[in-house]
Amino acid sequence: MWVVLALGSSLVWGCADFLGGVSTRRAPLTAVTVVSQAAGMCALLVWLAVRGFSLSSGSLAFGLLAGIGGAIGLSAFYKALAVGTMSIVSPVTACGAVVPFGIALGRGERPSPWAIGGAVVALAGAVLASAAEGRASGDRRLGALLAVVAALAIGLFAYFLGVGGKHGDPFSALLGARIGSMSLLVVGALALRAPVQPTRALLPAIALVGVLDTTANALFAFAARGGFLSVVGVLGSLYPVVTLLAAHVVLHERITRVQKGGVALALVGVCVVAGVS
Repeated sequence: MWVVLALGSSLVWGCADFLGGVSTRRAPLTAVTVVSQAAGMCALLVWLAVRGFSLSSGSLAFGLLAGIGGAIGLSAFYKALAVGTMSIVSPVTACGAVVPFGIALGRGERPSPWAIGGAVVALAGAVLASAAEGRASGDRRLGALLAVVAALAIGLFAYFLGVGGKHGDPFSALLGARIGSMSLLVVGALALRAPVQPTRALLPAIALVGVLDTTANALFAFAARGGFLSVVGVLGSLYPVVTLLAAHVVLHERITRVQKGGVALALVGVCVVAGVS
């Protein structure tokens, strides 16, 4: 069941990311992130009210750390999707799955040589895809750079959310993550005096992004509780497949052969890690 939950989080995250990226092309980044996170918080509070507000302080603390990484990663990712090529940005960001592996190695875990090799392949694919973007326009180069930032931050988000869900109460970790991300995003918007109110026409889509994101976070936290965090982290990072397909079908994006090779290499590396962990 935890494998199904982890893959389900990828599916829902992929839908949320596509909608978030498209919305950021039509509304300010701060409006998309703050409003979507607020909508997700409302959905989570309703969920908590139904089950009862019984919280774990340890899981809440890990969730707060996850939320900080999530706010940075989400902002960088949505901006990258808005200015770059979705078919490139999304798989590069997926390489954030390597971050939990790196932390696990530092804490004494020893994955198989195949798992380590898969992580290296994924990173090589990310570099290849980003290098191809370096010959493109300034905005697309910025998209590739922001994708790398998003990968690191989202990797930290996944690790701390997974730890909070695995060693305590997943609901507490979810609440902590939402509080952490919303606080950072709101403070950033106020400091920059950035607009946080989207047009009325975009409001339903942006709210849906937040609800989907919260749902994916919940699926991931419960998957981490039942399975190995290293495997769950990688399976949860397969969301770019959904975003990539949506970008091709809906936006009719075109990418070069070199970029396709980099994307394929990144995804192959992620799949190898998932298969042998």
